[in-house]
Amino acid sequence: MVVGVSDLLDIFLLSLASMFNPSLLAALTVMLLLPSPKRLMVGYLLGAYTTSITLGLVIVFSLNGSSATSSAKKTISPVEDIVLGALALVIAFVLATGRDAGFQDRRREKKDAKLKAKQEAGKPTESLPLRMLGKGDPKVTFVVGMLLSFPGVSYITALDKMAKLNPGTVQTVLLVIGFCLMQQILLELPLLGYVFAPEWTQTTINRFKAWMGRKGRPAAILGAAVIGLFLVVRGVITLL
Repeated sequence: MVVGVSDLLDIFLLSLASMFNPSLLAALTVMLLLPSPKRLMVGYLLGAYTTSITLGLVIVFSLNGSSATSSAKKTISPVEDIVLGALALVIAFVLATGRDAGFQDRRREKKDAKLKAKQEAGKPTESLPLRMLGKGDPKVTFVVGMLLSFPGVSYITALDKMAKLNPGTVQTVLLVIGFCLMQQILLELPLLGYVFAPEWTQTTINRFKAWMGRKGRPAAILGAAVIGLFLVVRGVITLL
């Protein structure tokens, strides 16, 4: 079966969503602050690839045997687009109007209370994966990469789409590997940068952090709005 451009776009958009994994971002931040970040990132990536690619292949080929019929696909797929698109538009609306401020405040207060309680009890304030990363050992980051790379919602959704496409064994394997490479790109890019242009990479990372502090929210609003509108319009057109 030949995979269409629209199908690839769906999977690509899901891979973009899976990139923004809070655990990955936290791990990347820790590794960048430790000595020999290149070795640590290589260890993490190898662990992440081991888990994500292996489980991805197992899941997609399991789903392949139980995929719905083509008539069911034509009905379910547009509805999925509309639901996901509407959810993205709601997220954009909430961020644009600042309606998430109360939730963020409550979350921050709860986090501060937990942190204070741990400090008073003399317990570690960081999660176990972050404490393991702090050891600065590539073998440890390999294990952390494995533990933090189990398939999330975006990956599971993409695997389901791959199974329904049923493009063939080789193409399916390539799609899974491509998705796994894409979802780790926030780690792969600085790693390549540290290898070929370390000074430029560090400067760029510092600038990106500053830009995210200033423009991160508007960028998230625009991205959610564009993706949401695209999915809703395509879902409606498909149903009609």
